[in-house]
Amino acid sequence: MKSKKEVLTFYLLIIIVLVASFFAPNVLPEKYISDAVLIIEDPNNEKGRLDSYGIIMSFYHYTGLGKLNYNIIALIQIIIISILVRRLGIPKNFHRFFLSNFVVAALIFTMPVYLSIPTKEFLNLIFIYIIVKILKEKEVVSLKKLAFLITLFFLFGYFYRIYYVLIPPVAIAVSAVSKLKTRFKLVNIFLTSILICVFISFSYGLVKGEYMSYSTREKVNEQRINESNAQTAIVSPVKPDSLLGESTSIFYGYFSVNFPVEGLKFYNKPQALLFVFWQFSLITALLINFSKEIKFKHRTQQKWIFYFLISYLAIQGIFEPDLGSSIRHKLGILPLIYEAMFYNRSRY
Repeated sequence: MKSKKEVLTFYLLIIIVLVASFFAPNVLPEKYISDAVLIIEDPNNEKGRLDSYGIIMSFYHYTGLGKLNYNIIALIQIIIISILVRRLGIPKNFHRFFLSNFVVAALIFTMPVYLSIPTKEFLNLIFIYIIVKILKEKEVVSLKKLAFLITLFFLFGYFYRIYYVLIPPVAIAVSAVSKLKTRFKLVNIFLTSILICVFISFSYGLVKGEYMSYSTREKVNEQRINESNAQTAIVSPVKPDSLLGESTSIFYGYFSVNFPVEGLKFYNKPQALLFVFWQFSLITALLINFSKEIKFKHRTQQKWIFYFLISYLAIQGIFEPDLGSSIRHKLGILPLIYEAMFYNRSRY
Protein backbone atom coordinates (compact mmCIF):
# COMPACT_ATOMS: atom_id res chain seq x y z
CA MET A 1 0.00 0.00 0.00
CA LYS A 2 1.33 3.39 -1.00
CA SER A 3 2.14 5.67 1.97
CA LYS A 4 0.07 8.79 2.31
CA LYS A 5 2.00 12.06 2.15
CA GLU A 6 -0.10 13.40 5.03
CA VAL A 7 0.93 10.52 7.29
CA LEU A 8 4.59 10.82 6.35
CA THR A 9 4.50 14.56 7.02
CA PHE A 10 2.94 14.01 10.45
CA TYR A 11 5.51 11.42 11.52
CA LEU A 12 8.41 13.49 10.18
CA LEU A 13 7.14 16.42 12.23
CA ILE A 14 6.95 14.25 15.36
CA ILE A 15 10.45 12.82 14.80
CA ILE A 16 11.91 16.34 14.52
CA VAL A 17 10.09 17.37 17.69
CA LEU A 18 11.29 14.28 19.57
CA VAL A 19 14.93 14.89 18.62
CA ALA A 20 14.69 18.57 19.57
CA SER A 21 12.92 17.69 22.84
CA PHE A 22 15.63 15.28 23.92
CA PHE A 23 18.25 18.05 23.78
CA ALA A 24 15.98 20.94 24.82
CA PRO A 25 16.42 20.59 28.64
CA ASN A 26 20.15 21.16 28.18
CA VAL A 27 19.75 24.46 26.35
CA LEU A 28 16.55 26.01 27.72
CA PRO A 29 17.03 29.28 29.66
CA GLU A 30 16.70 29.15 33.44
CA LYS A 31 13.29 30.88 33.38
CA TYR A 32 11.84 27.84 31.57
CA ILE A 33 13.42 25.34 33.98
CA SER A 34 12.66 27.06 37.30
CA ASP A 35 9.06 25.84 37.53
CA ALA A 36 10.13 22.29 36.62
CA VAL A 37 12.68 22.32 39.45
CA LEU A 38 9.98 23.49 41.85
CA ILE A 39 7.65 20.67 40.73
CA ILE A 40 10.31 17.98 41.21
CA GLU A 41 11.95 19.22 44.40
CA ASP A 42 8.72 20.30 46.17
CA PRO A 43 10.57 22.57 48.66
CA ASN A 44 7.40 23.51 50.56
CA ASN A 45 6.06 19.96 50.81
CA GLU A 46 2.97 20.69 48.70
CA LYS A 47 2.72 17.16 47.36
CA GLY A 48 -0.67 15.60 48.12
CA ARG A 49 -2.60 18.85 48.28
CA LEU A 50 -5.66 19.21 46.05
CA ASP A 51 -4.44 22.13 43.99
CA SER A 52 -2.45 22.50 40.79
CA TYR A 53 1.02 22.25 42.31
CA GLY A 54 0.05 19.57 44.81
CA ILE A 55 -1.49 17.40 42.08
CA ILE A 56 1.31 17.83 39.54
CA MET A 57 3.97 17.23 42.20
CA SER A 58 2.18 14.07 43.26
CA PHE A 59 1.89 12.95 39.65
CA TYR A 60 5.63 13.17 38.95
CA HIS A 61 6.47 11.64 42.34
CA TYR A 62 4.17 8.61 42.32
CA THR A 63 4.58 7.79 38.61
CA GLY A 64 8.36 7.80 39.02
CA LEU A 65 8.77 10.35 36.22
CA GLY A 66 10.24 12.82 38.67
CA LYS A 67 13.18 10.48 39.31
CA LEU A 68 14.18 10.38 35.64
CA ASN A 69 16.54 12.64 33.74
CA TYR A 70 14.76 15.55 32.04
CA ASN A 71 15.85 14.26 28.61
CA ILE A 72 13.99 10.98 29.24
CA ILE A 73 10.96 12.81 30.65
CA ALA A 74 10.88 14.83 27.42
CA LEU A 75 10.75 11.72 25.25
CA ILE A 76 8.10 10.01 27.37
CA GLN A 77 5.82 13.05 27.55
CA ILE A 78 6.02 13.93 23.88
CA ILE A 79 5.56 10.34 22.74
CA ILE A 80 2.39 10.11 24.85
CA ILE A 81 1.00 13.42 23.57
CA SER A 82 1.93 12.50 19.99
CA ILE A 83 0.01 9.22 20.32
CA LEU A 84 -3.04 11.09 21.60
CA VAL A 85 -2.88 13.60 18.73
CA ARG A 86 -2.44 10.73 16.27
CA ARG A 87 -5.62 9.13 17.64
CA LEU A 88 -7.51 12.26 16.64
CA GLY A 89 -6.59 11.41 13.04
CA ILE A 90 -4.18 12.92 10.54
CA PRO A 91 -6.16 15.30 8.29
CA LYS A 92 -6.20 14.99 4.54
CA ASN A 93 -3.76 17.41 2.83
CA PHE A 94 -1.73 17.85 6.02
CA HIS A 95 1.37 17.97 3.81
CA ARG A 96 0.18 21.08 1.95
CA PHE A 97 0.77 24.66 3.05
CA PHE A 98 -2.67 25.56 4.38
CA LEU A 99 -3.22 28.14 7.11
CA SER A 100 -4.78 25.54 9.43
CA ASN A 101 -1.84 23.16 8.84
CA PHE A 102 0.61 25.91 9.73
CA VAL A 103 -1.27 26.76 12.95
CA VAL A 104 -1.18 23.16 14.21
CA ALA A 105 2.35 22.32 13.01
CA ALA A 106 3.78 25.49 14.57
CA LEU A 107 2.06 24.71 17.88
CA ILE A 108 3.45 21.16 17.82
CA PHE A 109 6.89 22.67 17.23
CA THR A 110 6.62 24.44 20.62
CA MET A 111 6.59 21.07 22.42
CA PRO A 112 10.37 20.95 22.87
CA VAL A 113 10.18 24.25 24.75
CA TYR A 114 7.19 23.56 26.98
CA LEU A 115 6.88 19.75 27.20
CA SER A 116 10.51 18.65 27.51
CA ILE A 117 10.47 19.28 31.27
CA PRO A 118 8.08 18.55 34.16
CA THR A 119 5.13 20.85 33.57
CA LYS A 120 1.45 21.39 34.36
CA GLU A 121 0.70 21.41 30.63
CA PHE A 122 1.19 17.65 30.38
CA LEU A 123 -1.89 16.83 32.47
CA ASN A 124 -3.69 19.78 30.88
CA LEU A 125 -3.21 18.24 27.43
CA ILE A 126 -4.49 14.85 28.58
CA PHE A 127 -7.59 16.47 30.08
CA ILE A 128 -8.39 18.44 26.91
CA TYR A 129 -7.86 15.29 24.84
CA ILE A 130 -10.49 13.51 26.98
CA ILE A 131 -12.91 16.41 26.46
CA VAL A 132 -12.42 16.28 22.68
CA LYS A 133 -12.79 12.49 22.51
CA ILE A 134 -16.05 12.64 24.45
CA LEU A 135 -17.35 15.35 22.11
CA LYS A 136 -16.40 13.29 19.05
CA GLU A 137 -18.26 10.15 20.14
CA LYS A 138 -21.45 11.21 18.34
CA GLU A 139 -22.25 14.07 15.98
CA VAL A 140 -25.15 15.36 18.11
CA VAL A 141 -24.25 16.44 21.65
CA SER A 142 -27.05 15.49 24.05
CA LEU A 143 -27.89 17.45 27.17
CA LYS A 144 -26.66 14.51 29.25
CA LYS A 145 -23.26 14.56 27.53
CA LEU A 146 -23.06 18.34 27.79
CA ALA A 147 -23.80 18.18 31.51
CA PHE A 148 -21.05 15.58 31.91
CA LEU A 149 -18.54 17.76 30.02
CA ILE A 150 -19.46 20.80 32.11
CA THR A 151 -18.96 18.74 35.28
CA LEU A 152 -15.50 17.67 34.07
CA PHE A 153 -14.54 21.29 33.40
CA PHE A 154 -15.72 22.33 36.87
CA LEU A 155 -13.84 19.51 38.60
CA PHE A 156 -10.64 20.11 36.63
CA GLY A 157 -10.92 23.84 37.25
CA TYR A 158 -11.63 23.51 40.95
CA PHE A 159 -8.78 21.10 41.67
CA TYR A 160 -6.21 22.01 39.02
CA ARG A 161 -6.65 25.29 37.12
CA ILE A 162 -9.33 27.50 38.54
CA TYR A 163 -9.99 29.53 35.40
CA TYR A 164 -11.28 26.39 33.64
CA VAL A 165 -14.37 26.76 35.83
CA LEU A 166 -15.24 29.81 33.71
CA ILE A 167 -15.25 27.94 30.37
CA PRO A 168 -18.72 26.31 30.67
CA PRO A 169 -20.74 29.49 31.50
CA VAL A 170 -19.00 31.47 28.76
CA ALA A 171 -19.48 28.61 26.26
CA ILE A 172 -23.19 28.34 27.12
CA ALA A 173 -23.64 32.08 26.53
CA VAL A 174 -21.77 31.81 23.22
CA SER A 175 -23.98 28.88 22.24
CA ALA A 176 -27.14 30.86 22.98
CA VAL A 177 -26.03 33.89 20.95
CA SER A 178 -25.00 31.70 18.01
CA LYS A 179 -28.61 30.50 17.71
CA LEU A 180 -29.98 34.03 17.35
CA LYS A 181 -30.68 35.44 13.91
CA THR A 182 -28.70 38.65 14.01
CA ARG A 183 -26.52 40.71 11.74
CA PHE A 184 -22.79 40.49 12.35
CA LYS A 185 -23.27 37.18 14.16
CA LEU A 186 -19.54 36.47 14.47
CA VAL A 187 -18.89 39.87 16.07
CA ASN A 188 -21.79 39.33 18.47
CA ILE A 189 -20.52 35.90 19.47
CA PHE A 190 -16.97 37.03 20.23
CA LEU A 191 -18.21 40.19 21.95
CA THR A 192 -20.55 38.12 24.11
CA SER A 193 -17.69 35.89 25.23
CA ILE A 194 -15.78 38.95 26.48
CA LEU A 195 -18.81 40.58 28.12
CA ILE A 196 -19.63 37.39 30.02
CA CYS A 197 -16.06 37.40 31.34
CA VAL A 198 -16.55 41.00 32.48
CA PHE A 199 -19.82 40.05 34.21
CA ILE A 200 -18.22 37.07 35.97
CA SER A 201 -15.27 39.19 37.09
CA PHE A 202 -17.59 41.93 38.34
CA SER A 203 -19.57 39.36 40.34
CA TYR A 204 -16.33 37.96 41.72
CA GLY A 205 -15.21 41.47 42.69
CA LEU A 206 -18.41 42.11 44.63
CA VAL A 207 -17.75 39.00 46.72
CA LYS A 208 -13.95 39.07 47.04
CA GLY A 209 -13.31 42.81 47.00
CA GLU A 210 -10.98 42.76 43.97
CA TYR A 211 -11.61 41.97 40.34
CA MET A 212 -10.31 38.87 38.63
CA SER A 213 -7.84 40.42 36.19
CA TYR A 214 -6.14 42.18 39.10
CA SER A 215 -5.97 39.09 41.32
CA THR A 216 -4.47 37.04 38.47
CA ARG A 217 -2.68 39.01 35.75
CA GLU A 218 -2.01 42.43 37.27
CA LYS A 219 -0.87 41.20 40.67
CA VAL A 220 1.55 38.72 39.08
CA ASN A 221 3.03 41.41 36.83
CA GLU A 222 3.38 43.87 39.71
CA GLN A 223 5.62 41.37 41.50
CA ARG A 224 7.97 40.84 38.53
CA ILE A 225 7.80 44.18 36.76
CA ASN A 226 11.62 44.60 36.64
CA GLU A 227 12.48 41.01 35.80
CA SER A 228 13.90 40.08 32.39
CA ASN A 229 11.10 37.58 31.69
CA ALA A 230 8.43 40.27 32.08
CA GLN A 231 9.27 42.25 28.95
CA THR A 232 6.17 40.98 27.12
CA ALA A 233 3.95 41.45 30.17
CA ILE A 234 0.33 42.46 29.57
CA VAL A 235 -0.36 45.44 31.81
CA SER A 236 -3.71 47.20 31.62
CA PRO A 237 -3.55 50.94 30.79
CA VAL A 238 -6.27 51.48 33.41
CA LYS A 239 -6.14 50.20 36.98
CA PRO A 240 -8.80 47.45 37.36
CA ASP A 241 -10.30 48.77 40.59
CA SER A 242 -13.73 49.72 39.20
CA LEU A 243 -16.23 48.20 36.78
CA LEU A 244 -14.99 50.48 33.99
CA GLY A 245 -11.37 49.77 34.85
CA GLU A 246 -11.93 46.01 34.97
CA SER A 247 -13.88 46.05 31.70
CA THR A 248 -11.04 47.96 30.07
CA SER A 249 -8.49 45.55 31.56
CA ILE A 250 -10.28 42.45 30.23
CA PHE A 251 -10.82 43.93 26.75
CA TYR A 252 -7.19 45.05 26.70
CA GLY A 253 -6.03 41.61 27.84
CA TYR A 254 -8.21 39.89 25.24
CA PHE A 255 -6.87 41.91 22.32
CA SER A 256 -3.28 41.78 23.62
CA VAL A 257 -3.42 37.98 23.66
CA ASN A 258 -5.56 37.27 20.59
CA PHE A 259 -4.82 40.26 18.33
CA PRO A 260 -1.30 41.08 19.58
CA VAL A 261 -0.52 44.11 17.44
CA GLU A 262 1.55 45.51 20.31
CA GLY A 263 3.80 42.48 20.03
CA LEU A 264 5.25 44.02 16.87
CA LYS A 265 7.16 46.50 19.03
CA PHE A 266 9.40 43.60 20.08
CA TYR A 267 11.12 43.70 16.70
CA ASN A 268 14.38 42.60 18.32
CA LYS A 269 12.78 39.43 19.72
CA PRO A 270 12.20 36.87 16.94
CA GLN A 271 10.19 34.61 19.26
CA ALA A 272 7.73 37.43 20.00
CA LEU A 273 7.29 38.22 16.30
CA LEU A 274 6.74 34.53 15.55
CA PHE A 275 4.05 34.43 18.23
CA VAL A 276 2.33 37.48 16.72
CA PHE A 277 2.31 35.88 13.26
CA TRP A 278 1.10 32.54 14.64
CA GLN A 279 -1.63 34.15 16.75
CA PHE A 280 -3.04 36.10 13.80
CA SER A 281 -2.94 32.88 11.77
CA LEU A 282 -4.91 31.07 14.49
CA ILE A 283 -7.56 33.78 14.73
CA THR A 284 -7.90 34.01 10.94
CA ALA A 285 -8.30 30.25 10.53
CA LEU A 286 -10.71 30.12 13.48
CA LEU A 287 -12.91 32.88 12.02
CA ILE A 288 -12.97 31.21 8.61
CA ASN A 289 -13.84 27.77 9.98
CA PHE A 290 -16.37 28.96 12.55
CA SER A 291 -18.17 31.21 10.07
CA LYS A 292 -18.75 28.11 7.92
CA GLU A 293 -19.80 25.87 10.78
CA ILE A 294 -22.45 28.13 12.37
CA LYS A 295 -24.46 27.97 9.14
CA PHE A 296 -25.38 24.36 9.89
CA LYS A 297 -28.39 23.74 12.15
CA HIS A 298 -27.15 20.41 13.49
CA ARG A 299 -23.59 19.07 13.89
CA THR A 300 -23.47 20.20 17.52
CA GLN A 301 -20.31 18.17 18.04
CA GLN A 302 -18.30 20.58 15.90
CA LYS A 303 -20.06 23.64 17.27
CA TRP A 304 -19.13 22.84 20.87
CA ILE A 305 -15.48 22.46 19.83
CA PHE A 306 -15.65 26.09 18.69
CA TYR A 307 -17.72 27.25 21.68
CA PHE A 308 -15.17 25.90 24.16
CA LEU A 309 -12.22 27.29 22.20
CA ILE A 310 -13.76 30.76 21.79
CA SER A 311 -14.56 30.79 25.52
CA TYR A 312 -10.99 29.88 26.42
CA LEU A 313 -9.63 32.70 24.26
CA ALA A 314 -11.92 35.15 26.06
CA ILE A 315 -10.88 33.89 29.49
CA GLN A 316 -7.23 34.40 28.56
CA GLY A 317 -8.06 38.10 28.57
CA ILE A 318 -8.50 37.84 32.33
CA PHE A 319 -5.58 35.75 33.53
CA GLU A 320 -2.81 35.75 30.91
CA PRO A 321 0.20 37.69 32.29
CA ASP A 322 2.38 37.83 29.15
CA LEU A 323 2.74 36.66 25.56
CA GLY A 324 5.05 33.78 26.46
CA SER A 325 2.55 32.31 28.89
CA SER A 326 -0.14 32.71 26.27
CA ILE A 327 1.50 30.35 23.78
CA ARG A 328 2.34 27.84 26.54
CA HIS A 329 -1.26 27.74 27.70
CA LYS A 330 -2.49 27.39 24.12
CA LEU A 331 -0.26 24.35 23.74
CA GLY A 332 -2.19 22.99 26.73
CA ILE A 333 -5.38 23.01 24.62
CA LEU A 334 -3.75 21.58 21.48
CA PRO A 335 -6.46 18.89 20.92
CA LEU A 336 -9.15 21.59 20.94
CA ILE A 337 -7.25 23.76 18.45
CA TYR A 338 -6.50 20.65 16.36
CA GLU A 339 -10.20 19.84 16.03
CA ALA A 340 -11.17 23.45 15.30
CA MET A 341 -8.61 23.61 12.50
CA PHE A 342 -9.50 20.22 10.95
CA TYR A 343 -13.18 19.87 11.90
CA ASN A 344 -14.35 19.34 8.31
CA ARG A 345 -11.49 17.24 6.92
CA SER A 346 -11.40 13.47 6.52
CA ARG A 347 -8.73 11.75 8.62
CA TYR A 348 -6.30 8.87 8.27
